[in-house]
Amino acid sequence: MMTLLATVGLESAFSMLFSAQGFFLMILGTTLGITVGAIPGLTGAMLIALTLPLTFTMDSGSAMMLLVSMYVGSVSGGLITATLLRIPGTPSAMMTTLDGYPMAQKGQSGRALGLGISASFVGGMISLVFLILLSEPLSKYATHLGPFEFFSLVLMALVLIASVGGRSISRSLFAGFLGIFFAMPGIVAATGEVRMTFGITELNGGFKLLPMLIGLFAISQIVTDVLEKDKEVKPIQLSTEGMFMNRKEWLSQMGNMIRSSCIGTWIGVLPGIGANIGSVAAYSTAKNFSKTPEKFGHGSEEGIVAAESANNATVGGALIPLITMGIPGSVIDAILLGALMIHQLQPGPLLFEQNPEVVYTIIGSFSLANIFMLFIMILLVKPLSKLSSIPKMYLIVTVLAFCVIGTYAQNNNMFDVWSMLGFGLLGFALERFSIPLAPFVIGFVLGPMAESKLSTGLMSSHGSWLPLVSRPVSCFFVIISIILLVLPMIQRFKKVDDV
Repeated sequence: MMTLLATVGLESAFSMLFSAQGFFLMILGTTLGITVGAIPGLTGAMLIALTLPLTFTMDSGSAMMLLVSMYVGSVSGGLITATLLRIPGTPSAMMTTLDGYPMAQKGQSGRALGLGISASFVGGMISLVFLILLSEPLSKYATHLGPFEFFSLVLMALVLIASVGGRSISRSLFAGFLGIFFAMPGIVAATGEVRMTFGITELNGGFKLLPMLIGLFAISQIVTDVLEKDKEVKPIQLSTEGMFMNRKEWLSQMGNMIRSSCIGTWIGVLPGIGANIGSVAAYSTAKNFSKTPEKFGHGSEEGIVAAESANNATVGGALIPLITMGIPGSVIDAILLGALMIHQLQPGPLLFEQNPEVVYTIIGSFSLANIFMLFIMILLVKPLSKLSSIPKMYLIVTVLAFCVIGTYAQNNNMFDVWSMLGFGLLGFALERFSIPLAPFVIGFVLGPMAESKLSTGLMSSHGSWLPLVSRPVSCFFVIISIILLVLPMIQRFKKVDDV
């Protein structure tokens, strides 16, 4: 029965992906993602959050094709401004600025962009191999996990993002717990009781995911842009000379691409880390393996290849825990998790059993979006490089209008709009105090899941917490969580003692 359902799902996904509508949605999503990634201040998370209301009338497959394509495009597009302006269009392009901009200053901007585009494509396709090979076996294994195992897995994810979500573990933990706190108002699923609504009837259903996402990433950025509207950056002129690598150059960079792509993929699999950490790890590894490490930071081709291979590979890696266990691997994956829920789909192992066509559509759209990204970036890199000259105030007004309309359209409710504005101010304040937003978002999304799984587990064990440590898999995740939390603290204390 499962084989028949999977075959039908695969046929359905193929018919959607290779239809005129499917191609249009993926090309549109990839182009919009690249465009937003190329505009400093706009992010893929903002774009996908703003687009989410537009997918309400779509079927789930079409919605995921559009959103996944935007995901791929936005990660890739950041290298344009990273190279030409020394401003990473997305956080994942942070490491690309170190070598892309020095190359552009030497008149090799086309070469730097060509290396980045090629590496982005290779990184995406290598992570696709892991996505195809690992997703179904992991989902089958995940169906055997009980509520305590899922609770301890979510606990590990929350601790993991706290460990790597910022320079300060305490700030990351604070952001994560704050996200859980804002997810608490509403009706408790286990008991049916109303909690922390303070007499506000609109809070009976809790704070909605969409207003939180739009507020945190779009409104907070608008506030920042308004305060910095007079800040100007002079771009470097684009030269397309040397954009394409020849066969010998491909062979010389292939080892670096494969190694960096594998690093990016596996870091992407770890919940909550994200593409920026993947690119840092791959860049550092490439420098250690390089015959000319002194060139890194001064225009190294190896540095660009490593950073761009890794950050695109993290996209495919992050999709693995999303579709197999319902655990978001990054902020954008948390938004995609919300998109699946909005379309009445249950992310996790049952997605393969109940809606295999959606899984195959996600995997297929990721692979095709990478191909479209390669050609779109090559064709449009010159006009996209001029986007940085658009006056900020035009962008601010346009984005603000989309924020209000998109949030209100979800439930025709002004409370959601006020919530969005409130989360926007909160996001602005958090960033001003260098408190990372990723732990907040993933805490907001995973908090209710952890509570639900723990409640189910305690009811099945008659209130006993013992299965949390007596069941091997659950105990393993708990031990890993403790190590991840304690080890960085010990390292910090050692540094203080050395000083």
